[in-house]
Amino acid sequence: MSSNSEVDIFRDTPVRLLGYANEVGEAFRPLIKKIWVHASYGVASSYVAADTFHKAALAYKEPFKNDNERRIQVMKVSVDTLLWQALASVIVPGFTINRVCAGTLFALRKSTKLPKNTRKWTATIVGLLCIPFIVSPIDNGIHLLMDKTVRKWLNIDNKQKHSGTE
Repeated sequence: MSSNSEVDIFRDTPVRLLGYANEVGEAFRPLIKKIWVHASYGVASSYVAADTFHKAALAYKEPFKNDNERRIQVMKVSVDTLLWQALASVIVPGFTINRVCAGTLFALRKSTKLPKNTRKWTATIVGLLCIPFIVSPIDNGIHLLMDKTVRKWLNIDNKQKHSGTE
């Protein structure tokens, strides 16, 4: 849960799982048409956009000395949220599950005589089973990466940068 008392609907509730829709799409890639995989990225990207808009709107409502300070803070929050969500919810886990499934298919093709459809279902199941195990390490890794780079460049304070996934 979030370190403060407020619940972040996008990171502290099951809504967070919408960010992983593309991992489900990647897991099913061997079995479904490419358009459905792309649609799963649409769901995840919509989640990313919704969280970014939500965090920007909350930042906009905060009291500021002037409009310029408000614009700068909203920009910082938007960049931080968009980049974190894009990396932690879409790019890194999507690539990870894609490679797990591709590796599973390759290994099964080279080491077994299982029928093609069985290999595809096995790769899909392996991909789906991996999702719960990659969430926390990826989230934490992206926090660390951003803390060492973007958040330093944007001068984002630890208390304002994120919630819910640490």
